[in-house]
Amino acid sequence: MTDTQTDAVRCEDLRRRFGEGEAAVDALAGVSLSFPAGELTSIVGPSGSGKSTLMHCLAGLDRPTSGRAWVDGTEITGLGDGDMTKLRRDKLGFVFQFFNLVPVLTAEENITLPLRIAGRDVDKDWLETLLDTVGIRERRTHRPAELSGGQQQRVAIARALISKPAVVFADEPTGNLDSSSSGQVLELLRRSVDELGRTVIMVTHDHRVASYADRVVMLVDGQVSRDARVESSEEVLQLMQAL
Repeated sequence: MTDTQTDAVRCEDLRRRFGEGEAAVDALAGVSLSFPAGELTSIVGPSGSGKSTLMHCLAGLDRPTSGRAWVDGTEITGLGDGDMTKLRRDKLGFVFQFFNLVPVLTAEENITLPLRIAGRDVDKDWLETLLDTVGIRERRTHRPAELSGGQQQRVAIARALISKPAVVFADEPTGNLDSSSSGQVLELLRRSVDELGRTVIMVTHDHRVASYADRVVMLVDGQVSRDARVESSEEVLQLMQAL
C-alpha cells in the first residue's frame, strides 16, 4: 500500500453492514484500495456488488461499519459531522446521475453555488476556464429547464470542479443521458484529469463508460475481484463477462 500522502483517496479493510442478525447484509466485506492523485478510476460490478456503497464511504456520505479511509491525507473515518461536512465542502466534488441543479438559478449561479454557501470568493478566471472547458459559456444565463440533459450534466461537472477539489466522485454520471451526451460528459471528466489535474473516482455499470478510465476496479459481493489498467471498452467488457 502506498503512502497516504501520495494518494488522493485510500481505504483499508473497509466494511459496511446493513441490518442485524440473520437479515444482515455485508455491502462491503473488507475492501483495501488506494487511488493515486491525477487519475480517473472506474468502479464497476453487478447490481448489489457494493460499488455505490464504497463510493459513499470513501466520500464521507456514509460511515463504514469498520475499517479506515483517508481523503487527501486526512483520515475521515474518525471525523465528527461538522469536520466531515467541512472536508466534503473543501476537498470533494460530486456528480450524480440526477443533475441536482437548483431550478431558479442560472447555469453560472448553479456552478458557483458551493462557493457562495461556503462564503468563499469566486475565482473569476477559474470560472471562465470552466465555462469554456464544459462548453456552456453561451448558456451561462440559462436556467436548467432551458438546457438539455447533457448541458445540465456539464453544469453539474463545472459545479463539482469550481472549488478545485482534491477528488471528484461521479456516481453513474451518464445514466440519464443519450449516447452523444454521454460521450461529451465522459470526455469532460477525462479532460478534468488530463488538463485540470483533478482526481476522479467514477461508479458505473457500463463497460463503455468504464473504458474512459485509467484503471478499473471490479467489485463482487462487496470485495475487490479485479484491479486492472485498461486500454479499451472491449477489454473492460471481457473483464466484466469473466465475473
